Amino acid sequence: MDLRIFTEPQQGASYDDQLRVATTAEAAGYDAFFRSDHFLKMGDVSGEPGPTDAWLTIAGLARETSRIRLGTLVNSATFRLPGPLAVAVAQADQMSGGRVELGLGAGWFEAEHAAYGIPFPGLGERFDRLTEQLEIITGLWDTLPGERYSFSGEHYTVTDSPALPKPVQQPHPPVIVGGHGPKRTPALAARFADEFNVGFSPIDVVAAQFERVDAACQAIGREPSEIVRSVAQVIAVGRDDAEVARRALTIGREVDDLRANGIAGTTSEVVDRLGQWREKTGITRIYLQLLDLADLDQVELIASEVAPQLG
Repeated sequence: MDLRIFTEPQQGASYDDQLRVATTAEAAGYDAFFRSDHFLKMGDVSGEPGPTDAWLTIAGLARETSRIRLGTLVNSATFRLPGPLAVAVAQADQMSGGRVELGLGAGWFEAEHAAYGIPFPGLGERFDRLTEQLEIITGLWDTLPGERYSFSGEHYTVTDSPALPKPVQQPHPPVIVGGHGPKRTPALAARFADEFNVGFSPIDVVAAQFERVDAACQAIGREPSEIVRSVAQVIAVGRDDAEVARRALTIGREVDDLRANGIAGTTSEVVDRLGQWREKTGITRIYLQLLDLADLDQVELIASEVAPQLG
């Protein structure tokens, strides 16, 4: 099972904070370092020193790491135009030597749009824009060298693009689609995704959503096994119950809630919990949401005492 560290820098983290987590995760053997794409804090935290841009951060990390994969879970389609986003991700892929992945979603947090002057259309239009962005971004990347790419949609038009630059990874960097929508989300995954992710949900909810993705793939003649299945869960892992409780308190969560709805407990408990996830949902990848970016000890603990037991 791939273990990936997933961070929420909008809650209060500088680039240097993220760099420390990423380099610690790389040294400890994790598969990837991912971050959210938000401009406003959530909940009862200050958010200081303020947000950092996802792709500026990933580009910097690309030059300061050597092995670990880097990506977003997930970019908001409301924040960027598809052409410039395709350019930014392709450039970061070049800067990393082919280690980036693009998670892309419709966007949902209305307050951050208002706080930074970003238009926030209704849900239907946001999904329409997401669909066109996935079409354009993958279309630009998949255009052969020397050829041109054009697209005409309701929200975006691309005319005679040289479709440059090209990413290192071919045919393109992995695309991650995720969410809980029962129809449009699985359909988008079937068309565009290399990976489908469900975040912060119970096992039975995740399994049902994976079944919808399978059905959507079969409906268009795609082999469902081509799509990696993954989940994201918050972590509070310790050597003993006292350490677990301290970590839960630090992130403002109840231990019992985290044990039921996250990946929390002693290392042996967490090994068992991850085994249940793998058995009941078929996941091969999990994003471990690290809310306390100063807690590098927890990152190293999971790598040394949990990861070796997962095979």
